[in-house]
Amino acid sequence: MQKIKIGLKLMFVLAFLQVEAQHSTTKVDVVVYGGTPAAITAALQVKQAGKSVLLLSPDQHLGGLSSGGLGYTDTGNKAVIGGLAKKFYQDVYNHYSRESSWNWQSRASFGNRGQGTVAMDSAHRTMWIFEPHVAEDIFDSWVRDHQIDVVRGAYLDRQESAIVKEGTTIKTIKTVDGKIYEAKIFIDATYEGDLMALAKVSYTIGREANHTYEEQWNGVQTGVFQHRHHFIAQISPYKREGDPSSGLVYGVSAQDPGQYGEADQKLQAYCFRMCLTNDARNRKPFAKPIAYDPQYYVLLQRLFRAGWDEAFQKFDLVPNHKTDANNHGPFSTDFIGMNYNYPEASYAERKSIIEAHRRYQQGLYYFMANDPSVPTAIRTKMAEWGLAKDEFEDNDNWPWQLYIREARRMLGHYVTTEHNILGKRKVEDPIGMGSYTLDSHNTQRYVTKEGFVQNEGDIGVHVPAPYAISYGSIIPRSDECSNLLVPVCLSSSHIAFGSIRMEPVFMVLGQSAGAAAVLALDNDGGVQHVDYGMLKKQLLESGQVLEKK
Repeated sequence: MQKIKIGLKLMFVLAFLQVEAQHSTTKVDVVVYGGTPAAITAALQVKQAGKSVLLLSPDQHLGGLSSGGLGYTDTGNKAVIGGLAKKFYQDVYNHYSRESSWNWQSRASFGNRGQGTVAMDSAHRTMWIFEPHVAEDIFDSWVRDHQIDVVRGAYLDRQESAIVKEGTTIKTIKTVDGKIYEAKIFIDATYEGDLMALAKVSYTIGREANHTYEEQWNGVQTGVFQHRHHFIAQISPYKREGDPSSGLVYGVSAQDPGQYGEADQKLQAYCFRMCLTNDARNRKPFAKPIAYDPQYYVLLQRLFRAGWDEAFQKFDLVPNHKTDANNHGPFSTDFIGMNYNYPEASYAERKSIIEAHRRYQQGLYYFMANDPSVPTAIRTKMAEWGLAKDEFEDNDNWPWQLYIREARRMLGHYVTTEHNILGKRKVEDPIGMGSYTLDSHNTQRYVTKEGFVQNEGDIGVHVPAPYAISYGSIIPRSDECSNLLVPVCLSSSHIAFGSIRMEPVFMVLGQSAGAAAVLALDNDGGVQHVDYGMLKKQLLESGQVLEKK
């Protein structure tokens, strides 16, 4: 009996300690929420300044899209990528300068292909094209070498009670495992903006009307075709071609697309950026996915029949016989119209949306490699490709990160618009620069008045010169939150975000957010009160580029 009592007491003590551990509070100067490249540069900047920082990553693998398949970097003008972002690409260069890094092909056989310029720039010792695992290894080395504390798999509890605010100041946040984190400054560096939303900072989702900011390329863009990502051939959207009574094929909306230039809450399409290989030694053939339905790909079948032959246009090569394969054409890896609920969805609902995207894309590859309706030449070539066995090894060789091209966008102290991007409006407080095209992927697939299928939302407008991004675009309005920085879901219009939303720019803005956090800590803690002169000095000293010389 005595042993039973002692055993029960021990059980109660252990249970109490477990509850206490779940509700213990970790205190640091800065909490960075996210596992993206921006989160890592923000945390590193804070750490290098001698402040305590904690990286709360909902992801098990650090690096977001950069380690999740996007290895053919979208850069624009590389001269405006500085600081830690440039260091990342220098670390990539150093990796591929070693012969041991070329395990599936020789360095000489790769050549020096790049996007807009050479891939391996010996003059600046940068390389812009890389395999996913290389990016992850670099980010892991950064946090390890600088002894940055990282909690992986740390999902923010998104219930209202999970955040404590005093006035406009966030005091603590809680993760779904019950752990509490206290900081003086918080940085939301996620693709979704969950912490920003929990803090009740104003934000928007979807496209503004053109008249909202007097823009040209925002809102519904019916009749605008700039990237060849639309249907040039007249393709029937109906199950029985030309017969509206037979119903629409999968993926075509019956809704009117809306009037040109008007607002909606639709999102540009998501996809996985795929690391494929045609090296038989490292290739895993495309498997037939669960719940595979070839009817999902009827439009592609009709496209092939109409003579479309650009299926492999965006199989961009990265080292070791691998690709960063992206969407291209009117019907490709973008799962158009299937992501609208993602930003506000629960974690379970997001998981379902992500899995639907995975099944669609797996099915697409399987269809192209195996379906007899696909032209023989395309089937034969597609069968030469497969998943790279040495990438994403704990996820059946499939990327961990869905390409969240756009989710929430903050309505902050300063809203960046296309006027900034196109050089028509300057800012007085730059914290980094962008230069990429005004870019949006398709948002919806609908039936035209003539009875054919068409896509809408694809935009690609040339940017004449690099542009500065305002500090005001990463801080909330002062009456909403005084100790939060948002370098990814920043304050911009939909179409301006289409240029900003490149991983090098996110890294730049993450580092700038980290620098601003340090200055706020050294003053009154308010991010809106950071002295810009001091911030500019710090950014220039850390290698950031704030103006094009």
